[in-house]
Amino acid sequence: MEHKAGFVNIVGNPNVGKSTLMNDLVGERISIITSKAQTTRHRIMGIVNTPDYQIVFSDTPGVLQPKYKLQESMLNFSEGALVDADVLVYVTDVVEDPSKNADFLAKVAKEKIPVLLVINKIDLVKAQTELEELTQRWQQILPQAEIFPVSAKEHFNVDNLLKRIVELLPVSAPYFGKDALTDKPARFFVTEIIREKILTLYDKEIPYSVEVIVEKFEEKENSIHIMAVIYVERDSQKGIIIGHQGSKIKKVGMEARKDIEKFFDKSVFLELFVKVEPNWRNRENKLRSFGYME
Repeated sequence: MEHKAGFVNIVGNPNVGKSTLMNDLVGERISIITSKAQTTRHRIMGIVNTPDYQIVFSDTPGVLQPKYKLQESMLNFSEGALVDADVLVYVTDVVEDPSKNADFLAKVAKEKIPVLLVINKIDLVKAQTELEELTQRWQQILPQAEIFPVSAKEHFNVDNLLKRIVELLPVSAPYFGKDALTDKPARFFVTEIIREKILTLYDKEIPYSVEVIVEKFEEKENSIHIMAVIYVERDSQKGIIIGHQGSKIKKVGMEARKDIEKFFDKSVFLELFVKVEPNWRNRENKLRSFGYME
């Protein structure tokens, strides 16, 4: 059998379960998952290897109308995913309005590559007729797509989706080493884990005003020393992040440290600092230095 390899890009609106699906397909926790929309800000690659094939999955930020420059760059990541894919996986769910973001859907409808439409969260459906009606609506919007009802959370029908992806892969040598799990460096996953804790522990605008940068990542045989800076846009946000007598940031640190230790399978010494970087989400030089723009 000839070796197959290809890029499979996962796109869709915020909060439909793209990251949960990718983590299930890859079999590792690559993308951060919370119940808040806009959790994923970068294109994150997760790589699946077997002796016969290599799938390079890409989890993209949810498609949304940009309100500031950071969101513009997030939309660019999503639209870029339409250009370089061998297979496109468009994810929706059972509660989303199919007409949402019609402009992006119109681009998907013009795709010449195979499009697999995943209707996620079918564990929430009360009656089979609901799912049938939804499937028919999507068939009208994306007539060229093959439809897969799944529950990524419950791992229902995900194996059939993976099997179809493998069938559609082009014959090719691998793009990455066969032991590679992702194209992202270790520091990236530290920042994502810390950001996940902030998304979970804080309300309203705070999580969306935050960026995390790892300034020191010193790895030894059994331990890692990490220093990370949490950037916010205003002094008032800095106070909220730190909390009364440092109680909130201590909680972020404790929860993040546990997950980082699990991720690297080493003991971790984690130091967190908070700095104010006014209006960073609209400043191109900052977005560039934070890796959102080329």
